[in-house]
Amino acid sequence: MKITFLKKHNKIFGFVIFLILFVNGCSSEIKDVCFKENCFKVEIADSDEERRTGLMNRTFLEVNSGMLFIFPSEEVYSFWMKDTLIPLDIVWINTNREVVFTKEKAMPCIENCEITVPDKKANYVLEINSGLIK
Repeated sequence: MKITFLKKHNKIFGFVIFLILFVNGCSSEIKDVCFKENCFKVEIADSDEERRTGLMNRTFLEVNSGMLFIFPSEEVYSFWMKDTLIPLDIVWINTNREVVFTKEKAMPCIENCEITVPDKKANYVLEINSGLIK
């Protein structure tokens, strides 16, 4: 699969980045996600429970690691950082494999958490360590 990185908050980027997803073949649901030469080992969250839990209560995320949330249909999916202990960058990707929204430096939260609501529909959401979107 290829994902074209086209928009960020309705601004067209001057470059195109391809995202390639492929299965490593292991049973632990780990996939490699690559933006050109920058690859991440991501856990797959494709069930309701996995998506609900996400990266909550983790104190550390390996360098070049993350979580890819896979949803059954393209909708507007809101995210918050409730009980997430590490800052993250979050990327929303639509059915056409276009990055349609990003949230940089989403900060850990325990109570009164900010909810990020993208202005576009997506099928996939990628969470990676904060500062890596750039």
